[in-house]
Amino acid sequence: MANLLWLQGGACSGNTMSFLNAEEPSVCDLVTDFGINILWHPSLGEELGEAVVNKLHACISGELPLDIFVFEGTVINGPDGSGSWNRFAGRPVKDWVNDLADIADYVVAVGDCASWGGIPATAPNPTDSEGLQFLKKAHGGALGTDFKSKAGLPVINIPGCPAHPDWISQILVAIATGRASEIALDDLQRPKTFFTSFTQTGCTRNMHFSYKVAATEFGQRKGCLFYDLGCRGPMTHSPCNRILWNRQASKTRVGMPCLGCTEPEFPFFDLAPGTVFKSQTVMGFPKDLPAGIDKIGYMKLTAAAKQAAPQWAEDDIFLI
Repeated sequence: MANLLWLQGGACSGNTMSFLNAEEPSVCDLVTDFGINILWHPSLGEELGEAVVNKLHACISGELPLDIFVFEGTVINGPDGSGSWNRFAGRPVKDWVNDLADIADYVVAVGDCASWGGIPATAPNPTDSEGLQFLKKAHGGALGTDFKSKAGLPVINIPGCPAHPDWISQILVAIATGRASEIALDDLQRPKTFFTSFTQTGCTRNMHFSYKVAATEFGQRKGCLFYDLGCRGPMTHSPCNRILWNRQASKTRVGMPCLGCTEPEFPFFDLAPGTVFKSQTVMGFPKDLPAGIDKIGYMKLTAAAKQAAPQWAEDDIFLI
């Protein structure tokens, strides 16, 4: 039996809503089949008021063992480092986070905000928000660079806005069944099993990408969304086109560009006007190139691809 406690900081509850839609395994499976005991969750916990406070203190004192501490949302430090803009159970949430992280065997950051601050931490960051162990790409965050949980791991980051439900549930299962040592993390502390490949992997528009055939508006069933609509699929680490949402879809499959929400720089260009849903270029050349290709290589590839593009690359291949 693994005891799990889930708290929220500066959050929209999007990751909770995503988590409740998990299918492989489902939230019910976590409890009935994999021995996860949910001590408390803001949307699932039965306790209110003083009963919640007592349970939190029981964890911190060691009376109630805490195997997995899950945090959703940003750690809010404002104003002036006090954290008073985000209070829960009589204290700033940041204080609960520090105390619970210190005694938990494993600490899991769910979603972009908990991982590295997300949208709330975008400049000028009025709430002084940060992630558990990162602020954007800078290592440190609320718990500090050197933090390790009692099991010896740093914070396990499961980013996304929101994170896919099965990314969350599968990592929780690995921890609860004693396989946490098999969770290899990348340099941003994301599980490699999900975040080694790119969003473009498995994208149904890859042939359009190869032949430089562009989609020019949302919902078009042909054309790559990278060239005109700002899709960050070629530069974003995620399995969104391998592990489909609701087992059938992804943003790119329905004609919506990837926004790169699993990367610490999200939202890109600090949401400046004209930067969302629009590819950024300099003299017609993309500012950000697909991973692993240089400018000269890209120019050569573009010229060759446009010349070699067959007519069928312009056809709508989806007949239904």
